[in-house]
Amino acid sequence: MQQRNRIKASLALSGWNQWRQPRATEITEIEESRLLRSLVQALVTVGIIATDVAAETQFSLWAVPLSIVGAIWSWYRRHDRNIPTKFCIAIAMLAALAAFFGRLLGELNDTRVLLAELLIQLHVCHSFDLPRRKDLGYSIVIGLILLAVAGTLSQTLAFAPLLLLFLAIALPVLVLDYRSRLGIEERGVRNEGQGEKFSFVTLKSTGILFLVTVGLGLTVFAVLPRFPGYQLRTFPVSAPIDIQEFDGRSIVNPGYVREGSGGGTSGGSGSDAQGRTDVDETFYYGFNSEINQNLRGEMKPKVVMRVRSQAEGFWRVLGFDHYTGKGWEISRNEQVVNLKRPTWSYQIFLSPPAIAGATREVVQTYTIVSSLPNLIPALAYPTQIFFPAPEIAVDPEGGLRSPVGLSKDLTYTVISQVPYRDRTLLGQASTNYPKNISNYYLQVPPEIATRVQQRTQEILANYNQQRVGQSEKALTSPYEQALYLAQYLKQNYAIPENPLVPYLAENEDLVEAFLFKHKGGYPDHFSTALTIMLRSIGIPARLTVGFTSGEFNPFTGLYIVRNTDAYALTEVYFPEYGWFTFDPIPGHPLIPPSVEEAQTFSVLQKFWQWIAGWLPSPVSGFLNTLFAAVSDRITAAIAWFIALFSQGWLGVLTALIVATGISFLSWLGLQQWRIWRRNQTLAKLHPIERLYQQMLDWTATQGLHKHAAQTPLEYAQILHQHYPTSVAKVIEEICQAYLSWRYGGQLPDVEELTMQWQTLKKYQLSNRKISQRGYKATM
Repeated sequence: MQQRNRIKASLALSGWNQWRQPRATEITEIEESRLLRSLVQALVTVGIIATDVAAETQFSLWAVPLSIVGAIWSWYRRHDRNIPTKFCIAIAMLAALAAFFGRLLGELNDTRVLLAELLIQLHVCHSFDLPRRKDLGYSIVIGLILLAVAGTLSQTLAFAPLLLLFLAIALPVLVLDYRSRLGIEERGVRNEGQGEKFSFVTLKSTGILFLVTVGLGLTVFAVLPRFPGYQLRTFPVSAPIDIQEFDGRSIVNPGYVREGSGGGTSGGSGSDAQGRTDVDETFYYGFNSEINQNLRGEMKPKVVMRVRSQAEGFWRVLGFDHYTGKGWEISRNEQVVNLKRPTWSYQIFLSPPAIAGATREVVQTYTIVSSLPNLIPALAYPTQIFFPAPEIAVDPEGGLRSPVGLSKDLTYTVISQVPYRDRTLLGQASTNYPKNISNYYLQVPPEIATRVQQRTQEILANYNQQRVGQSEKALTSPYEQALYLAQYLKQNYAIPENPLVPYLAENEDLVEAFLFKHKGGYPDHFSTALTIMLRSIGIPARLTVGFTSGEFNPFTGLYIVRNTDAYALTEVYFPEYGWFTFDPIPGHPLIPPSVEEAQTFSVLQKFWQWIAGWLPSPVSGFLNTLFAAVSDRITAAIAWFIALFSQGWLGVLTALIVATGISFLSWLGLQQWRIWRRNQTLAKLHPIERLYQQMLDWTATQGLHKHAAQTPLEYAQILHQHYPTSVAKVIEEICQAYLSWRYGGQLPDVEELTMQWQTLKKYQLSNRKISQRGYKATM
């Protein structure tokens, strides 16, 4: 009985010890590399900071130090089972998940920041238990996801240094992780005349790999085609806005608030009886229900918003129908219509455009950087808007109004159905205008109507003599007349610099003074003059104000819009096709950017324009001329080749011969280039690595390619089945020497291995010749 008890006690003790001590498999899984752990922690830290920078949050203030504490705790407890710690981690993760779903109910659209915060919370919890390499792999994935989220949120180049830092840390992390998978210990190697250094990486190799990766990434980013269309219909929108009452008729422009007076008038500081005033230095004067163009002064540039759009365009804000002699006003401001969104969505539907021509859907996302009036910029003909307010208003001129002023960090998305600008179709448009158009967009003050009409007709009558429109088309359609008049104003009227244009007298008309007295004016005066000139000859037109597309940043893909980018254009109505803009301002393109322009490689085009802006004018001009000449030659060659197919059977045969010859020469050149490139690459390698690569090339020519998933030793074991023992043994020795050098820092006898390899190749070559002779003899 006592012996039986002793046996039971011995078994219990052995089981207890087995439970207390980690198994052999667990010991091998524990990651002992402090360098790998430190770099992984740095990688996730960069991801957290990148999210903070992009989303303008403060996660890093608590997450980074707490995760560092967790990483240190995990290092010292890596050999323990940590059962209580794991229970606490599970409870904390469940609490974070519950908080996430609770907040998710209040976010109707963009949840990227919420997901990023959840990942950060999970990482902090996870950092307290990281015994294995696999656990570190989870942290690497979390860091990568956080960086990706930050990339989608970022709108400035502040994200770029963090991206480069992440890449610089990720490269040695990948090497260390691969060494850990191979079971190679982390140790240093001491060379003669040098200090101890880690054999897995050198500053030179890491730097070269870093530069190559960045270069390839920028190249792919520049040439990657951008195709129109969004696959997902969930768009960025900021947090919801609570409002009490909303009167869509009011426009709140901070630039018009002076000494306690309310906004919504055309006044300003220093107004006198003649309406003379100064331009506000911050806000554009045209964003109001009434505007006074008897203004002088200029704004100080500042960024007001960033736009991500599928197409470049004019970010329209307001339209005006009634000319007052010194400015414009919205005559039907009381006919504003309020539109509400459902409680479960940010989406508000607007009336689709009543036009017969082809249109293109363009998605735009706007992020406000500086305060703006409660007017919502958008491309023409918006059909859907994702806006955080419960309702918006639409005026008769197509302008969108918010219940509150657009404040910093407000984000919204607009979907517009922008009509294509087909010059042929617009030139054939009817001149039978509906009453709702002719009643409001043909108004001209009687005092100037006759004189402006005569001047306009005189300009059109002299078209054949002057040809300033650079067009051979007859001016028989409103579209061609609008084009010609806009071009005429550009070339025959000027923007004065010194002296300034004087203020208008009390009974003086802006358009009359522009055309006959000053022979020019300020930029917006050109659009006013063109609008009234078109109306005087029976073409419906209105003034519209908004922002030009702004400065495109090829790295962020955003248009940077400043307050100085705001100006006025002329919109002309064409029955069945809608309103189209014309820009008569000198220095501006006659036709604003539109959806007809190809956007597939727009980033590459914008990137070149950005680079050309930094180059001296002679250099950029020479490169533009060179690129244009090369492009013309390529276009002519393609046109000649295509024309061969229309020249009968002989032409088709010639085209096929040319195509075959070009294909063969291209293939031959590619093969020679690959051989030359391979030799150049091998010449730069370490002797043992060069020998290893030559061995792989030799076996590949015999149909025994090494798979990317195979390790060198696995590949050597497989070759034992295809080669004699003497050959396979030499190959295995080369693989062993390569691994010892690459991951262990040992320097093998390269000369001896090379001699064995050369002898082996000669022996194999002689055997092949002998076998071929024997085969011929049997034949």
